[in-house]
Amino acid sequence: MTTYSSDFIKEIIARGFIHQATDINNLDKLLDNSHIIPAYIGFDCTASSLHVGSLIQIMLLKWFQKSGHKPIVLLGGGTSLVGDPSGKDESRKLINEDIIKSNSIGIKDVFNKFLNFDQGDNKALMVDNSEWLKNLNYIEFLRDYGKHFSINRMLTFDSVKLRLDREQTLSFLEFNYMILQAYDFYELNKRYGCKIQMGGSDQWGNIINGIELHRRVNSLDSRNPLYGLTSPLITTSSGSKMGKTANGAIWLNSNLCSPWDYWQFWRNTEDKDVIRFLKLFTEISLGEIKKLEELEGAEINDAKIILANAATTLLHGEEETKKAISTAKNIFEKKEGTANLPVISYNNNELTEGVPILECLTNNNYLLSSKGEARRLIRGSGVKINNTTVSDENMKINNSLFVNESRIKLSVGKKKHIILEKK
Repeated sequence: MTTYSSDFIKEIIARGFIHQATDINNLDKLLDNSHIIPAYIGFDCTASSLHVGSLIQIMLLKWFQKSGHKPIVLLGGGTSLVGDPSGKDESRKLINEDIIKSNSIGIKDVFNKFLNFDQGDNKALMVDNSEWLKNLNYIEFLRDYGKHFSINRMLTFDSVKLRLDREQTLSFLEFNYMILQAYDFYELNKRYGCKIQMGGSDQWGNIINGIELHRRVNSLDSRNPLYGLTSPLITTSSGSKMGKTANGAIWLNSNLCSPWDYWQFWRNTEDKDVIRFLKLFTEISLGEIKKLEELEGAEINDAKIILANAATTLLHGEEETKKAISTAKNIFEKKEGTANLPVISYNNNELTEGVPILECLTNNNYLLSSKGEARRLIRGSGVKINNTTVSDENMKINNSLFVNESRIKLSVGKKKHIILEKK
């Protein structure tokens, strides 16, 4: 078994962050010297917030900085105009520059929670690739850099190959994305001495492209190698994509996902995922996590609460975490307090026709994931409306339930609750 010496590589291997890496032994040596090494991860500005699916990349940058090195956050102000085809079945909807600028503001707010941009020799850096991409001369770019890319090889990369294998259209615009990302790495090395690109496993081909471009352009200088490292695609033990729920993505900005909803998301982690998520999404020491690994049965809920508290504190701070804990105690222990519960709204027309309770139970990740499970729980008296047991699995939520109030509470067991609201 290989023994590594750098704090960063040792930590992220132990926590399960690494999927692939280029020349990891020399990368480990590079990170173990006394110099501060810059590394970057790119984030396109295609939405006004990042979601939980991006959190593993953010935590990679956080651990990189905690290990004494310099994280670079690259905002894709330029590449967002093109759209990354990686992992997509169809072209992304093109967005204009005004939307991209607006989205970048929300994304910047997230990173200010996790990284130190203000103090120390290894303070984080945030740059936008529009600085160099928007002013490129197309003919000069093709002559100077396009000649270094092999179409034959690019066709083998997953972001391209999987789309073509499914006989789905891949535009020439999207095909250029991997060239632009490779050029990003080249520019970041030239401008800031960046030696490492990190990203999700779907970015492996793009990262290799950047390393190869650097090597070919600087063929006379072999003393400045670049490195790549990817993290695994995170799915839950039930097979669903991390951060994707029946009610949409779990966003990292509080205006899109409240601290309470965020806390609840982690609190409802599947039993088999708790230890893995503690390692990936918190700074709790591996020694403490090992102790939690010994918990069994109902005690696993204690580990889930620790996960929820730690993850929420990292993003929203201790005060919001305390509020979430207080709300949870009110709901779960005192059987009161609904102000911070997730809300699903239905209009009068929907309630006149009636919404099947099975749909209500499976319409949000906080409750149940399948109608079969919903039927089973109803038959076992495990579902309640305003603390009254539901006995009919064919029941519909309709206007008659909202005669005296505009909201009702739907519960599964003692610990899962949502509010159904009449608009």
